[in-house]
Amino acid sequence: MSSEESRERLQKVLARAGIASRRASEEMIQAGRVTINGQIAALGDKVADSDRIELDGIPVLRDPNLVHYLLHKPRDVVSTASDTENRQTVVDLVPSAIRVYPVGRLDADSEGLIILTNDGDLTHRLTHPSFGVPKEYLVHVEGIPQRSALRSLREGIQLEDGMTAPAQVSMPDQGLLKITIHEGRNRQVRRMCAAIGHPVVRLVRVRIGPITDSSLTAGSWRELTNEEVRSLYQAAANS
Repeated sequence: MSSEESRERLQKVLARAGIASRRASEEMIQAGRVTINGQIAALGDKVADSDRIELDGIPVLRDPNLVHYLLHKPRDVVSTASDTENRQTVVDLVPSAIRVYPVGRLDADSEGLIILTNDGDLTHRLTHPSFGVPKEYLVHVEGIPQRSALRSLREGIQLEDGMTAPAQVSMPDQGLLKITIHEGRNRQVRRMCAAIGHPVVRLVRVRIGPITDSSLTAGSWRELTNEEVRSLYQAAANS
């Protein structure tokens, strides 16, 4: 148990975490929106570094050692922390001061957004099937799919590992599909497109939950803001 000297008033901690001003934080506490270790907080409560604080069921991140990078993965880079074949990995493309791991995977021949972090809680929420955070892809395919093929993608495709969940699918241009899925099976989008007779030529992930950034070029990265990290937690909570 931490000593009283190492505990701070809850509203001060919330303000420093960038949640809101102290006054607004007090109002959140009074409204019963804040919990400490699973218990509804009261105005005047103090917390230690080891206490788990949540606002509307979403963790308040206070650990300065937690990092969250958003990377635009180029083709031919593997989505692992290390590679036995000495290929370039996504971890090679972000700062190495703190060890991070990719959240999920993008095939080596696919491109687009991937998150790297040492936040195990967020990683679990973004990758476990029970949360179903949506991911959106722009997919260039061979040929021009007919409406019946697009309908099949929307309703579900029978693959060797079972039926896929319904996907959101549109064709903004001939041979270009916009596909949003809530699952994370291996090479799923590629297998879905192959199953309707239109193999993938190029695949780019453009959105993870609420996170998108068209300004990131292949190989570039940036840190997610606290607000973006909270929005990812919220997306998992709402899925």
